[in-house]
Amino acid sequence: MLGFGLVEALLGRRSRRFFKGAEIPDGVFAYKSAHASMPLSELEKLLIVTACAGNTGWHNMIYRAQRYAPHLSNYAAAAGGRTFPSAAGFHTSMTFFTDDTGVYVVNNRDAPASADRKEDGSLELGDVLQAMQSHITKLQHGRLKLPSEVPFVEAHNTWVSNKPGTLLVIPVADLAQHLLLALCYMLQNGLVLYDDINKRPIPGIARFKNLADPDSTWPITFVEQLCMAEVTVEMSTSCYAGSLMLQAMGLGGWLYDGIDPFSVLGASGVPGVEGLGFRFDTDDRWPYPNPTGLAGVMEAYCPPHYADMRAAVDAVCDRKFKKGGPFHPATPGPWKDSAGVRQAAQVHDEAFRECVALQAQYVYDTFGKFPGTVPSVFVCPYLQAHHLDLDFYDKFYQPGAYLHTHAHHMERWHPDTALKV
Repeated sequence: MLGFGLVEALLGRRSRRFFKGAEIPDGVFAYKSAHASMPLSELEKLLIVTACAGNTGWHNMIYRAQRYAPHLSNYAAAAGGRTFPSAAGFHTSMTFFTDDTGVYVVNNRDAPASADRKEDGSLELGDVLQAMQSHITKLQHGRLKLPSEVPFVEAHNTWVSNKPGTLLVIPVADLAQHLLLALCYMLQNGLVLYDDINKRPIPGIARFKNLADPDSTWPITFVEQLCMAEVTVEMSTSCYAGSLMLQAMGLGGWLYDGIDPFSVLGASGVPGVEGLGFRFDTDDRWPYPNPTGLAGVMEAYCPPHYADMRAAVDAVCDRKFKKGGPFHPATPGPWKDSAGVRQAAQVHDEAFRECVALQAQYVYDTFGKFPGTVPSVFVCPYLQAHHLDLDFYDKFYQPGAYLHTHAHHMERWHPDTALKV
């Protein structure tokens, strides 16, 4: 695995869906595996989850914004970097995963660096794995309560998704928090919201003209769609990192979005399909239920988890500027003068917070939720990992359907099992 090349991973990446224990009952690929389902080992599982969400040390920050130079750009909400990028360092997503043993969460969104880098910039994988392990919490016994049936799973995935023996990785984004951070970003760059749905400015925004020109606006629908796109990129690159690791390890699986996101979170409304168990609300004004959080685990930065949007804004500012945050001088970092770098950022003062809260509360009051036009919590896509049934590929494909890592996976990773076979 450690010697597997990046180019080989890129060119060898494929969705390889047929796993040990799988069955396609009909059609041109009708086939029933002769093998029992085979769960990933604890090491295999940890490596995949680390590839998707591991902490990779301190991130480097954004250095300069012309509008308020020479202050350090203060967009970021987390001081640590992970295996995937996040817009302006917001890092609002958390990673959940499930297998036959249970449902788990990785709570390393605000974790410090997992390890110090060597002089050549490298990290010790063992240190990263150990750090990852310390941030994993078990939430439920048994596999995620989401049957492989329509309408919870897309019709083409019912035979393969979330089946016994598989690992399903589920990045989840706090879109409410991401939007709050985007409103901070906008205000730092002289922009405020405009309600393009009701065709009116935010009432009272003119009194903050010393912070931004009230006529310099971005429409609510654009900002919320942009934020949804940004968190989708964050979650997608997380899963893509995991998919490259599949090639290096010789595991099957694929990156996909063919599971209903509301059912995954727990908003299906169907007994027995509780998914991750997130709280959700409904309203006649909304086309779909709105998930907002899992109590004590991942609570979106909006009501009902905060009394109002001002409280949520203060919580965002705490994440940025209080102990452990990216702009607190006591937070370590990669620089020779880390304290000096971190405290060079401008702290959001009372007027700034009030202006952001005014806009956020307007959205909440007008639409009954925050964000107003997209979900408060969002998932898309997922990564599934499993042990390939090579017999299926040998039967239907020409040579080259899988890599040498797949061909030798059993003997390298499971020598005792390979000998029995």
